[in-house]
Amino acid sequence: MSSLEGLSLTTMLIISAVIVIPILAIFYVYIFDRKQKQHAILRNYPILGRIRYMIEKVGPEFRQYLFDSDNEGKPFSREDYLHMVLPGKYLNSVIGFGSKRDFDSPGYYLRNAMFTKQNEEMRVDNDRKIDSMRYIVDGEGLFSRREHREEVKAQPWLLPDEDAVVIGPTCKHPFRVHSLLGQSAMSYGALGENAITALSKGIGMATGAWMNTGEGGLSPHHLAGDADIIAQIGSGLFGFRTEEGEFDWNLLKEKAENPKVRAFELKLAQGAKMRGGHVEGSKVTEEIAMIRNVTPFKTINSPNRFHQFDDFPSMFSFIEQIRNHSGKPVGIKIVIGGQADAEELASFMKETGMGPDFISVDGSEGGSGATYQDLADSVGLPIRSALIILDDALRKFGVRDRVKIIASGKMTTPDKAAIALAMGADLVQIARGFMISVGCIMAQRCHTNECPAGVATTDPHLQRGLVVEEKKYRVTNYILTMREGLFRIAAAAGLDSPTKLERHHVFYKDERGRVTPIE
Repeated sequence: MSSLEGLSLTTMLIISAVIVIPILAIFYVYIFDRKQKQHAILRNYPILGRIRYMIEKVGPEFRQYLFDSDNEGKPFSREDYLHMVLPGKYLNSVIGFGSKRDFDSPGYYLRNAMFTKQNEEMRVDNDRKIDSMRYIVDGEGLFSRREHREEVKAQPWLLPDEDAVVIGPTCKHPFRVHSLLGQSAMSYGALGENAITALSKGIGMATGAWMNTGEGGLSPHHLAGDADIIAQIGSGLFGFRTEEGEFDWNLLKEKAENPKVRAFELKLAQGAKMRGGHVEGSKVTEEIAMIRNVTPFKTINSPNRFHQFDDFPSMFSFIEQIRNHSGKPVGIKIVIGGQADAEELASFMKETGMGPDFISVDGSEGGSGATYQDLADSVGLPIRSALIILDDALRKFGVRDRVKIIASGKMTTPDKAAIALAMGADLVQIARGFMISVGCIMAQRCHTNECPAGVATTDPHLQRGLVVEEKKYRVTNYILTMREGLFRIAAAAGLDSPTKLERHHVFYKDERGRVTPIE
């Protein structure tokens, strides 16, 4: 009996199907692609064209994980990414063997002192320990990692009360900040409820820090933890608008009466988009629509600017009204376009005695859930240029002591934050570092509602992957390691507090090795 005679009819049919069906599928695709008129490559080379498009589709993932070196990749390299993930998971930022930085390339460096400060000499509030959780690696192989989570009492690395940064000291309710860094604006809607809740709880557990609501309005998820809140008001007035889209002073007063809301911020622009926000309709759930007072599941595009003002005098008047109505500090979020804009702002502050209590200045390298490539790549100045221009302008017109500067734009590690503080910032805020601490893998699908990590999505199925109880500790740990790093850098510079970092502590080294103090 031959081998074929020994096979059952069912087995032969299966084998035939395995051979015939793929051949028929390839033949169908070949005929279909030869007749279609949209793609020239597929029309001329149907099979090779399909392979080309498949490789093109998976190319970003292959580059990110296999082909880019540790210091390549945008907007963050693999090395940048790990410097955000590992401290949050392991409450540790220690490395071995040496830095992977390219020391031959131009860049900024922090000045070290000949005689550094001892830990006991630092002006820091570490009296009250923070209850957190961290992972311990038990063993690691090629295909597996064994680790367990343990409780830990961590040091908070807060500013003592005498060094606290006071925003709006003349307001009825000033905002005293004991953390040099907080969370930059991220809206409920751009991020899902699990991500916002984990951030709120994690920031609250770290104590002293703040979170910015973003322009989507104050949600119950922002209030889920014990974090201080900066409530942002965007040009769409979400959370602060009537059904007709006008500013609602009663809603402002209602938000201001919440003790967790410590300040308000008018968003004029952000780094990746000098215009109003955008949220796809698929993200606008009924709850989000209710908070924003808009139509559910309809795409939202905020106006490019506020209807309430269109110059400095009218903006200052609006700021005064909000401050008087709420009793709390009011700031603006801007992107610096040049020296003239910064000096005009400072000049009006001097002439009128009015103006914001704080300025959030965002660099053009900042992120966004949805924007346009042309705006993200080429409009506005990077944070390190913008900071110096703004700080200089405020000092030139003698109003620097009236306003605090909060800097943002890819300052995701302590050294980058320290450079910003030395360049003129009073405080630093971060968005994408916090996103990564709750699970973001940089899939760059934020604008589609298809975030695979459940962070930048309102899809319940995808959000299920983000477990609040686990991720909140990573947020806490990320803040604690960032703050500890700032004090460590200050000690290396011979300072007893990172609040004392100044321009002469930063040098710029060019491609020929020449060193220039940025002052």
